[in-house]
Amino acid sequence: MSRSAFTTHTAHVNDIDLAYTDEGQGAPLVLLHGHAYDRSMWDGQVKAFTEQDWRVIAPDLRGFGASEVTPGIVYTEEFVADVIALLDELQVQRAVLLGFSMAGQVAMQLAESYPERVSALIINDTVPQAEDAAGRRRRHVAADGIVSGGMDAYGEAVLPKMIWEENVERLPEVAKTVLEMIQASPLEGATAAMRGRAERNDFVETLKNFDKPALVIAGDNDAFDGGAAQRMAELLPHGELAVISNSGHTPNMENPTEFDAALGAFLGKLA
Repeated sequence: MSRSAFTTHTAHVNDIDLAYTDEGQGAPLVLLHGHAYDRSMWDGQVKAFTEQDWRVIAPDLRGFGASEVTPGIVYTEEFVADVIALLDELQVQRAVLLGFSMAGQVAMQLAESYPERVSALIINDTVPQAEDAAGRRRRHVAADGIVSGGMDAYGEAVLPKMIWEENVERLPEVAKTVLEMIQASPLEGATAAMRGRAERNDFVETLKNFDKPALVIAGDNDAFDGGAAQRMAELLPHGELAVISNSGHTPNMENPTEFDAALGAFLGKLA
């Protein structure tokens, strides 16, 4: 079931049904959601940027939202293949690509594998490094915890990291929306993606070699950042950095006014 306020379209790609939003006219802007989220996280940006004459495309990634679930392990490259197949279906040759959190890594993999399909890259609250042995173990332990405890418990546990802890109290409606989105995520899909993330590639060289416009966006209180956003902006030859105030890991929902202004300023320069 879709949580998005926008019309759900469906494309059959790579043997699954992929749900997506496709709104507006103009140059294509593709928005990719993070782990245990779905495309409804971008509803505010779909509205804002269609009004700025962008065609906004936001899929529910395989295993999330209203898209089909494939159990086991879903690797970053599989998400990329789905996005490329969807763009082919929509006859979109090149797009501005924005990836959030897990999908920041999907976006970097896509830029590495299909650079001709990306006109500009926006990376939102993610890290470029591959997991080390300890990190891979943590991912699999987290996946095991989802299986044993369920999505309700997982959502409660991660909420103070997904948005700034202060915003859990200060923005109760945002906290409620994020919690419900995570808890509604299909357990098998969330588990498969978590296991796949353990095996992701390293994208440091990808960033160094990306010679098109690029923007890194991060919340000023992102619990996962640890300086990663600044380092990524410095790695990118044409990288810019936007730090969104009073935000944790999900600044587009915690401080949408500032997020949209930063994204809009970057997109405006592309024209």
